[in-house]
Amino acid sequence: MDAHALSVRPVNGLSHVRGATDRPLLDATIPQFLGEVVRRHGERPAAVFCQPGERWDYAGLARRVDRLAAGLLALGLYKGERIGIWAPNRPEWLIAQFATARIGLILVNINPAYRVSELEYALNKTGAKALILAAQFKSSAYVSMLRELAPEMATCRPGRLHAARLPHLRTVIQLGPDPAPGAFSFDEVMARGQGGPRTRLDAITAGLSAHDAINIQFTSGTTGAPKGATLTHHNIVNNAISAARCMRLRPGEALCIPVPLYHCFGMVLGNLAAAAYGVKMVFPGEGFDAGETLHALETERCNAMHGVPTMFAAVLDHPDFARADLSAMRTGIMAGSPCPAPLMRRVIRDMGASQITIAYGMTETSPVSFQTAIDDPEELRVSTVGRIQPHCEAKIVDEDGRTVPVGEQGEFLARGYLVMKGYWDDPERTAEAIRDGWMHSGDLATIDAQGYCRITGRIKDMLIRGGENVYPAEIEEFLLTHPDIAAAQVFGVPDLRFGEEVAAWIIPRRPGVLSEDAVRAFCKGRIVHFKIPRHIRFVDEIPMTVTGKPQKFRMREIMVRELGLKEG
Repeated sequence: MDAHALSVRPVNGLSHVRGATDRPLLDATIPQFLGEVVRRHGERPAAVFCQPGERWDYAGLARRVDRLAAGLLALGLYKGERIGIWAPNRPEWLIAQFATARIGLILVNINPAYRVSELEYALNKTGAKALILAAQFKSSAYVSMLRELAPEMATCRPGRLHAARLPHLRTVIQLGPDPAPGAFSFDEVMARGQGGPRTRLDAITAGLSAHDAINIQFTSGTTGAPKGATLTHHNIVNNAISAARCMRLRPGEALCIPVPLYHCFGMVLGNLAAAAYGVKMVFPGEGFDAGETLHALETERCNAMHGVPTMFAAVLDHPDFARADLSAMRTGIMAGSPCPAPLMRRVIRDMGASQITIAYGMTETSPVSFQTAIDDPEELRVSTVGRIQPHCEAKIVDEDGRTVPVGEQGEFLARGYLVMKGYWDDPERTAEAIRDGWMHSGDLATIDAQGYCRITGRIKDMLIRGGENVYPAEIEEFLLTHPDIAAAQVFGVPDLRFGEEVAAWIIPRRPGVLSEDAVRAFCKGRIVHFKIPRHIRFVDEIPMTVTGKPQKFRMREIMVRELGLKEG
């Protein structure tokens, strides 16, 4: 039995575990981290963007990072200021991730699926001074949506925006060479940094602390408004290193990253974890496509792939899968929603990822706190989320906050370097989530005598659709803005493709005034597509407890029965 296995077992028969501490945490900022990566792996392939056909080594990535960092300085953007990024997986995203950190800007990740109201909230909540955005992606016309919020762009000089609805935003940077009026082009900003003195960049980097806030990621709130989880260099660099070690990534290997970069899964477990060991990052496309991902796995000889369960299932079910050569595949991470055991076994056997891992965590914990090891027995790799990561502490508690005995169910709590600084500009909800250093997850879990964790449910009524966290209260509040909706309750029901789907029970103000299609049409373009209810029922009343609380479990049971669905 190795020392790590002994160190992560519960003691005294209680569901309380601590990760190994034999390797010290890295006390480095992201630019210091990248500098060391370039020193060790400068000539190794760093990134391949399959759609535009761009390829860089790590030294080339660092040069692009410095050009953008110097360009952002030339625009008057300085340490501690917030800069949003609203774009799919494009080369500029990767550059921006490292360039903003180079000069201490706080990068605000904006979901590419956001619509106008969500963009407005994210920019104003964080007081973002600048925004990097794509012109459009799929059905999302980003520039048009921004103009809806800031019509003043049409007549302002780039960098001089003063918009009534976005009072903090001054600078808009558009990807590509032909920006809209009022915006800089990304290419122009890169050009401005061409002659930027590296000594100035190095001086700014030297003044940064690993414990500075560097990234804000929005996670929907159970009370409606999204919360901005604020992460530091120290949080995400060390979490990336731990995840990479768990997969035993090796220099020169290739990691396929079809997951979105706006989320921790892409930018931390993907980009930073790959960089930690000189691994090639492979981006199949701007968004997930099973065929493009399969092609990238084969042509780039990928050894690892990250994805939510639905992504792995889509690749396995692709018509060309049987003809693809995936002999290089070895590992990766499946996470983001419950990972079905039969799917895990298909990934191990059919995809050849014999060392695939499952990871568990949340944005607020940078994100991973538990992960299976590549040499764990297969049964444990397909039925648990593994054991605790190094320098992390976790426990399972009952409703009174007492640690429960091994094997008993309770709420999952985590503590350690990986816990966020807090929710941006939201001390009240920060205090609710973090108590005595413990991050309260809202997830129900058990820990066994060997230290393996199983996630058994959720205290909150959050549902997970295709890897996206969906909070019913947020949708309910939106539906109530419809003049013909008197009451609405939203919950999840099982779905074979997405794991869960959004269902809504609606009480109309008058009989016959609403249709399912009308409700969906009201939602379209106003909230993210994955929040739009797929199953809608118009009802006369909502089942309640004697104290007047909605009984969502009863609604779910009725819908499961009516729709002929199967749990699990």
